[in-house]
Amino acid sequence: MEQNQSNLAHGFDKEAIRKAAANLDDGAVTDGYQADREAVIRMLNDALATELVCVLRYKRHYFTVSGRGNGQVKAEFLEHATQEQEHADWLAERIVQLNGSPDFNPASLVARSHAEYDDSDDVNAMIRANLIAERVAIESYRQMIAAIGDKDPTTRNLLIEIMAVEEEHADDMRDLLPK
Repeated sequence: MEQNQSNLAHGFDKEAIRKAAANLDDGAVTDGYQADREAVIRMLNDALATELVCVLRYKRHYFTVSGRGNGQVKAEFLEHATQEQEHADWLAERIVQLNGSPDFNPASLVARSHAEYDDSDDVNAMIRANLIAERVAIESYRQMIAAIGDKDPTTRNLLIEIMAVEEEHADDMRDLLPK
C-alpha cells in the first residue's frame, strides 16, 4: 500500500502501467495511445504513397536529365530520391508499429499520393515539378502534424523530421531554378 501511494504521489501508478503492458498483442501500441489509430495509419499510408511517387519522379529525372552543366542537378535528384526512399521506409515502419499494413500497391500509388508524378524532359521543367512536389509534401506534413496534435508524439516527431528534410529539398530546388 505504501509503495502504491508513493507511485501515485509521483503522478503515475506503476502497477497499472505494468498490468496494461502485459497485453503483448498490440506491440508498441499501449492502452495510453490516444489517437485514432486507423485514421493515423490511413494518413501514413497516403504519406507513404507520396514519398514513393517522389522517389520514382526523382529517379526518372536523375536518369533522364542530360546536357552540359547539369551534373549538380543530376546529383541533387539522386540525393533527394535516396532521402525520399528513407522517408518511405520510416513511414512503413511506423505503420507496422501501429499494427497496420503499409500499402505499396503500385495500382493505387498515384491516386493516393499528394504529389504528382512528372515525366518532363526539360531540366527546368523537372526542377519546377520537384519544387512543386516538395511544397505539396511540406503542406501535407504540416496538416498531418496539426491533425495528430499531441495524441501520438512518436508519429508527430517522425512527421516533423521528414517535413524538415522536405523544406531543405524545396530550398535546393529553388536554388537550382534559373535566375
